[in-house]
Amino acid sequence: MALFWLRVALGCYAVGLLYALVALTRTSELLNRIALHAAYLGMVFQFVSLVEAVLIYGHITLATVHNAESLLAFLIMVVFMVVYLIYKTTSPGIVVFPLVFLLTFVAATGQQPFLRLSPSMRTGWLFAHIALIFTGYAALVLSFVASLLYLAQERALKSKNSSGLLSRLPSLQVIDEIGFRSLLLGFPFMTFGLIAGTIVAESTYGRVDLLDPKILLSVLMWLVYLLMLYTRWSAGWRGRRAAYLAAGAFVAAVVAWIANYFSAIHRFVQS
Repeated sequence: MALFWLRVALGCYAVGLLYALVALTRTSELLNRIALHAAYLGMVFQFVSLVEAVLIYGHITLATVHNAESLLAFLIMVVFMVVYLIYKTTSPGIVVFPLVFLLTFVAATGQQPFLRLSPSMRTGWLFAHIALIFTGYAALVLSFVASLLYLAQERALKSKNSSGLLSRLPSLQVIDEIGFRSLLLGFPFMTFGLIAGTIVAESTYGRVDLLDPKILLSVLMWLVYLLMLYTRWSAGWRGRRAAYLAAGAFVAAVVAWIANYFSAIHRFVQS
């Protein structure tokens, strides 16, 4: 049933994907409202899917590839909804909806029955590590989306040619604020997630291998994250420079995610 609810969520997210495609060329207030409500339902069904996995096995098997992708999609949508509730704009959905649909599609179409993890991995620290890190990833995705919207809006204003989605984007100041607040939201989650991961590594393997690709890249990504916050607080970076740095941090996060498939001690369990 967990897989069934996940596929129902995928159907809801498909409406959001349609919204993103239409928004590229023209505006549709009706489709905007429908996509938003469909996203709400998709979150509910995806949450039910994740909770059902907990009820069946007593723990979340997030170390499997597809469960991890499902959780990441859910958290990205949660952060998107938080942004919407504060700023009343669905414009980040033009990137968020396709990304969430893709992650959920991979999880829903390739997923096998949930796997049981070894006793060494069934710890509260492992759950905390994954949940916190993924929340940090989700916030970083929204910061990246805000950077794309900022660059698009800035270009449209300079060319004095705003149409379709660009005509409904918030002001540059609001977009910049969305990106900054997403960073502020995600950094503590990322930091405590890495701390929890260190505790898991110490208890499971007796050491932390800093040369492991996943661990090394995660630390580097955290340093880039820290650099982004420092440049905004101390150096006063805003606008274009901050947007480029956010894009660089997102690329670092993607590389760190891919490293899961090559890490000797941090590899996803194949589901």
